[in-house]
Amino acid sequence: MPDYMFLLESRLSPEQRAVMLRVQELSAALGFNVYLTGGTVRDLVTGASLRDLDFTVEGNPSRIAQELEKGGAKILSEDEKFRHVEVLFAGDCEGSISAARDDHYVRPGTRPETRWSTIMEDLRRRDFSLNAIAISLNPASRGLLLDPTNGLSDIERAEVRALTIHSFTNQPVRLLRVLRYTARMGFKIEQRTQEWFDLAIERNLQETITPEDAGEELRAVAREERPAVVLKAWEEHDLLEAVNPVLAKKHPSYDAIGRLMKVREDLFTAGFRPRLAAPMLLAILGKLKDREMANVLSKAGFRSAEAEAALGFEQESLDAQKELLGRKMNAPVDAFRFLEKMPLDQVGYLMAESNKSAALSKIRAFLNKWRPIRIKVRCHCRAGLRHAVDRPRQDQGRARKNSAQALRH
Repeated sequence: MPDYMFLLESRLSPEQRAVMLRVQELSAALGFNVYLTGGTVRDLVTGASLRDLDFTVEGNPSRIAQELEKGGAKILSEDEKFRHVEVLFAGDCEGSISAARDDHYVRPGTRPETRWSTIMEDLRRRDFSLNAIAISLNPASRGLLLDPTNGLSDIERAEVRALTIHSFTNQPVRLLRVLRYTARMGFKIEQRTQEWFDLAIERNLQETITPEDAGEELRAVAREERPAVVLKAWEEHDLLEAVNPVLAKKHPSYDAIGRLMKVREDLFTAGFRPRLAAPMLLAILGKLKDREMANVLSKAGFRSAEAEAALGFEQESLDAQKELLGRKMNAPVDAFRFLEKMPLDQVGYLMAESNKSAALSKIRAFLNKWRPIRIKVRCHCRAGLRHAVDRPRQDQGRARKNSAQALRH
C-alpha cells in the first residue's frame, strides 16, 4: 500500500506544504476533521502537477479562512450557501476549503437539498469516482486514503466513471466536465457512463445547462494546461454552444491559445509556476469583439468587478509595456526591478502578443540572463554566510556590488 503522506509531501512545493500544515493546525484547534480531496488527490495519484490544494472539513470552513486571512491569505470568493471558499493562500498557492455535504434530490433533475455531512457522505455524492477520493490529515488517521466509490481502480483503467445513472440529469454541466477530464487526462469515458452521456445528449440536456454553470467551466478551461484539447472536444460534441452561442459560432482563437501555451513552457523553463488564466481567457475569446466579449462574461455569471478586470487586462498589460519602454527603464538594473514586480500573467501576455521588439528583448533578458545572475549571486552569499559566520561586512557589500554590476552588463 503506498505511503500517501510521503508521496504527497515529496510532491508539494515548500509553500504548499506550509499551507497544508497550517490548515491542519487550524482544523485541530477548531475541532474539525480535515481532508485533502478532489483534484488534489486525483492529480497526486495520476502523477499530474499539484496546481491547487482542495480541503474538505467537517465543519464551517469560513472560520478557517478567516484565520488564514490574518496570515496573508486572500479570500477570492465565498459561497455561503454551499460553504465553499476559494482561497489564494500565503505563498501564492491557490486552492479551496469546503464543508462536507450531501445533496439530496427529491427526484432526478430537481434542485437538491443540501445537508452538512461526514466526509464519506460527501465523497459519495460527487460527480465522478476519480474526484471521490480523499486523504485524511487528522492526527489519528493521517495519510489514510478514503475511496468509497473505487475511484483508484478507474484511474488505473484510465476511465472517467459517473457515480449514478442520474448524474447528467441532476447536473447537466457534467456533460462539459466529463469531456474536460477525458481531454485533460487522456482518459476514456467508462462504458455505462458513455451510455448515460449519449442519452443525456439525445434528451438535449445540454440546453438546460445554466449560464452560471457554463461560466464555471469557462473559468476552469482557462486554467487548464491544455485548454485547446478541451475546447476541441466540446466543439466535436456540439457542446460549445452550451457555453456561449457567439463563441461557438466564431470559435476560440486557437492561434492565440497556442502562442500562450508556448509562453507557459518558456516560463516553466525559466523557473516560474505561471498562472495564466486571465490572458488565456482573452485568448479563448480572442475572435470576439469587445462588446461580444463583455456579453459572454456577463451571461457566464462573471461579477462586474471580475468582468471589468478581465476586459481591462489587455490595456493594463500595454500600459506596463509602455512604462517598460520609457526612459526610466534604459538601465538594465531598472528594467530588472520593474519586471521583478510586474504580474507574471502580464509578462506572459506581452510575450505572446507584443510586437514591440525592445520590450520583448528586455523580458527575455530578465528571464534568461538578469534573473539567473541575481539568483546565483544570492546563493553564493547564503553559502558564504553559512560557512563563514564571521565573514567581514565589506565582503557582503562587495557581493551586492557585483550583483548590481552584473545587471548593468
